[in-house]
Amino acid sequence: MPPDLRHLTTTVAAVLLPLLLIPLPPLSATDHQQFREAPAFRNGVSCATPNDNSTIHIAMTLDYATPYLRGSIAAVLSVLQHSSCPENTFFHFLAPPDHRYNLLRTIISTFPYLRFHLYPFNSTTVNHLISSSIRRALDEPLNYARIYLADLLPSSVTRIIYLDSDLILIDDISKLWQISLNSHVLGAPEYCHANFSHYFTSKFWSSPSFSATFRRRDPCYFNTGVMVIDLTKWRNHGFTKKLEYWMKIQKRYRIYELGSLPPFLLVFAGNVEGVEHRWNQHGLGGDNLEGLCRDLHPGPVSLLHWSGKGKPWLRLDAKMPCTLDNLWTPYDLFKHEALFSDIETEAGRK
Repeated sequence: MPPDLRHLTTTVAAVLLPLLLIPLPPLSATDHQQFREAPAFRNGVSCATPNDNSTIHIAMTLDYATPYLRGSIAAVLSVLQHSSCPENTFFHFLAPPDHRYNLLRTIISTFPYLRFHLYPFNSTTVNHLISSSIRRALDEPLNYARIYLADLLPSSVTRIIYLDSDLILIDDISKLWQISLNSHVLGAPEYCHANFSHYFTSKFWSSPSFSATFRRRDPCYFNTGVMVIDLTKWRNHGFTKKLEYWMKIQKRYRIYELGSLPPFLLVFAGNVEGVEHRWNQHGLGGDNLEGLCRDLHPGPVSLLHWSGKGKPWLRLDAKMPCTLDNLWTPYDLFKHEALFSDIETEAGRK
């Protein structure tokens, strides 16, 4: 096993011991997000021993300060529950540096057997490149962390599946991992029926120098919440800098309105390895303004994605769920305040 990966697999033990030795302040149900412990998911007899060749690498962002953490925890559980070899998955979590302590405690208590590493993502890396978009959540620095995966992860990690926090898998992630990218850097479901021109402003399309970007390509929309990425090719061809270039152009000319998606379209659209649509049944959160309920797209389903404004945890807590939100509920490990109150009351009686 390469030294970089060996270091990752021992990191959890290294950080866990100090945490156990430090007296922890009591957690308040109202001030902290707490989660039930997930079951231990073990490999079957046919699974290879976890090593560099058999490991499936998954990247996600974690934000302890927002309800999106609840979505991330549900997504991790769904991956493990439907994996044929769950111990062969390794999670690479990107998070703000000041969230590290609380996130480590949360991950270790919720998933005691999880193989993972937590990487600090500093907002100063990207703050100066972010332009305001049509929805505030899209402007958060962590939403841009996916651009820097090749820089943050060790060089021994050559392939990654990136997953958003507002989705669940209902199929074995190894099937997605095994797809061939052929000569491409990135694989994702493409939606060529979408009106591609809507993702950029009239200023973009009226400028010959900007619109020429797609002249030798046949671009299609793809959602960046589910991507398979060849990190070696990404590093070799400097795609982080190419994405940053378009973010600088945006700051000056305002050529799009949609956060971190358009730079990916500008760099990759038309050069994406198409993946079956079943791996990103997106848009379940409605649009970016109202977040109304939506139905599934026709066809088989392996992954449900609540992209858009409406999130299942918010609609469920408001007692106004969409029908498909109920499919997310079995993966929700969040401990609700009412449950804490009942436990505290019962303890007081004893």
